[in-house]
Amino acid sequence: MYPLTSYTLTAIVERSADLFPDQPALAHVGGIPINFKEFAEAVKALQALLKEHGISFGDKVAILSESNPNWGIAYFAITAMGAIAVPILPDFHPDAIHHIIRHSESSAVIVSQKLFNKIEDGQFDSPPALFLMETFSPVQFGEGSQRLKELKKAGLREFHSIMDKAQKLIERKDASKIEGTASPFSAGAVVSPSDVAAIIYTSGTTGHSKGVVLTHENIVSNASAVRSIVEVGPGDRMLSILPLSHTYECTLGLVIPIMNGAFVSYMDKPPTARALLPAMAKVQPTVMLSVPLVIEKIFRSAIKPKLTNSLVKRWLYKLARRRLHAMAGKKLLSLFGGSLRVFCIGGAALAPEVEQFLRDARFPYAIGYGLTETSPLVAGTGPEETKYTSTGYALEGVQLKIDAPNPETGEGEILAKGPNVMREYYKAPEITKSVFTEDGWFRTGDLGYIADDGYLYIRGRSKNVIVGPSGENIYPEELEGLILQSAWVLETIVYEKDGKLVARIHLDRTKIDEEYGKMNVAKLEEKVLSLLEEIRKSVNSKVSGFSRLVKVSEQTEPFEKTPTQKIKRYLYVD
Repeated sequence: MYPLTSYTLTAIVERSADLFPDQPALAHVGGIPINFKEFAEAVKALQALLKEHGISFGDKVAILSESNPNWGIAYFAITAMGAIAVPILPDFHPDAIHHIIRHSESSAVIVSQKLFNKIEDGQFDSPPALFLMETFSPVQFGEGSQRLKELKKAGLREFHSIMDKAQKLIERKDASKIEGTASPFSAGAVVSPSDVAAIIYTSGTTGHSKGVVLTHENIVSNASAVRSIVEVGPGDRMLSILPLSHTYECTLGLVIPIMNGAFVSYMDKPPTARALLPAMAKVQPTVMLSVPLVIEKIFRSAIKPKLTNSLVKRWLYKLARRRLHAMAGKKLLSLFGGSLRVFCIGGAALAPEVEQFLRDARFPYAIGYGLTETSPLVAGTGPEETKYTSTGYALEGVQLKIDAPNPETGEGEILAKGPNVMREYYKAPEITKSVFTEDGWFRTGDLGYIADDGYLYIRGRSKNVIVGPSGENIYPEELEGLILQSAWVLETIVYEKDGKLVARIHLDRTKIDEEYGKMNVAKLEEKVLSLLEEIRKSVNSKVSGFSRLVKVSEQTEPFEKTPTQKIKRYLYVD
């Protein structure tokens, strides 16, 4: 395989244009794909446009858009010219978006039509330059609504609508032949691996949003190392269902396929079951990235109920679970388009019950663990080497160790070191200092242990761990896994209140109504309380005395979550 000339995103664009010029690169589901040669041309064209509007090496350019082919063009155009991408999650509140733009000192924002209203009324001392994602055309604050009407009337969308204008920009600026450049895709700048590529503002479960500073080497070394556990290349088809503004999808779902010549399709709609199934039928993906919630919902709402919805079936399920799971797994592969060979799961903990189903079903799942601060992956394994409840072994080039391990269990905080670990938190030297040891190891904040065979096992977040009455460590995530085994439960959190273990449980009210809907309101609520108590007793029968739940209560609305579908615990712990 053609080696990278350097660990930069600039080198990746150059390499893919040389190796895979006619291979399909990006498209909307069912749309006409652009190939890698066209992708490279669009990158150069957008760089010329950005330079024309004053963007140069080291300037920050925010990206506020849903995932689509132009997102990838924007990201590589910005980073490959030595500017710094500031991806913003589409679900962020306008106040958070304004803060990120100001705090990052972004000189420009590339924003989609749908999200333009989130910044239109923003108060900026120095308003950034604005470009619409659909056409990359400049637009001014105050004229957004009218400009969007014009665009919709003209029917402009997608990469192909900008190519004529883009090519003229390339020819006029001669962006491919600028003297002194290290690459035709760097727009005149010499980009090195140590240069900053992106600042990513997290929205974690602790409520603190920090700007994670990632260099070119951080991102590219991680993308390159992933190839040692999962092979992706020409002929592979990927269906993107996660936000590109999150590091997980950006590195593994964009940088890796661009580096290796794979084809990525993007959905026009959120990945609900109704939209996802026809998309998978069209794309027939060979590789997908997902968070646990997707496969957990499929198992709990579509697979397990069909296997256990009668007394006879429940009896058979106990006797022949593995065989029934294997049969269900074949149907599941068919639903995913019939060609899936790798289903990557990361971003949060996978429920043990669901992982057991995947193993019984011989479903080709890969597993991984990491953080935004580690670009993101630090450990993982391909489908052939997964081990039950483990997140895999350290990625190539990454070192892992356990800080102050418990002599009996080997558990402690997981520390990481490697070329993928972030440089710093932006404008936060004290916070940066607090997450690194004196000898340079990054503190992940996660608790776990490393087995003799090198496989890493996660126990939970250090900030979530609860100390029992006699000093025992209680991991809320383990209790939550037991609660989620109930067919009545959609999601839950366990925490400590007044020295006692309690749980909030979001019940499947649709299922309850189907089963008990004929009851009057008072009787139905009594039944709900009875179900909650049954769940509490069931969990307590399976755990040690110090881990027993004292109280459970209903969470009537879905929990608010991070982009990787982890519950924002700080909002609910009273």
